[in-house]
Amino acid sequence: MSRLTIPTRDEAPAASQPLLDAVGKQLGVIPNLFRLVGLSPAALEGYLGFNTALGKTLDVKTRERIALTVAQVNGCDYCLSAHSYLATNLAKLDVAEIALNRKGHSNDAKADAAVIFAQKVATARGKVSDADIVAVKAAGFTDAQVVEIVANVALNVLTNFVNNVADTAIDFPVVHARAA
Repeated sequence: MSRLTIPTRDEAPAASQPLLDAVGKQLGVIPNLFRLVGLSPAALEGYLGFNTALGKTLDVKTRERIALTVAQVNGCDYCLSAHSYLATNLAKLDVAEIALNRKGHSNDAKADAAVIFAQKVATARGKVSDADIVAVKAAGFTDAQVVEIVANVALNVLTNFVNNVADTAIDFPVVHARAA
């Protein structure tokens, strides 16, 4: 059971309801994360805006790989469950790739550099080395894309922390961080 109340759509603050409706229209369901964050209309608006903006940057496979890596680093079962589902069904990543992503790697050489870098950003709280920057750029990522990798890490840290604080009830096929 979640440690914070997860409202239904109708119990959510009035300012969050149109945002939750948009999520429901897009996904066909309103996952617990969105209803939880919707307790604060400002937090939900900020999260959705950041998420939408970053959806226009790196490709979906790279974004999901980063999400899996960061969720594993932060031990967030909710996000591992959600992003394992999305990685499989949206990004079309296979089970072996998802397992590698959770370990901070990828079967794809360029993606591997992004995932390694994302894991270092998450574990080092952004205090990466010059060699880390050189490696991700040598794999073909531009300075702007390095910023986008960091931004994706930050977005996922936000949801990891919210879900870890709340112990959000998982509404996806369950994956546990310790099983990596």
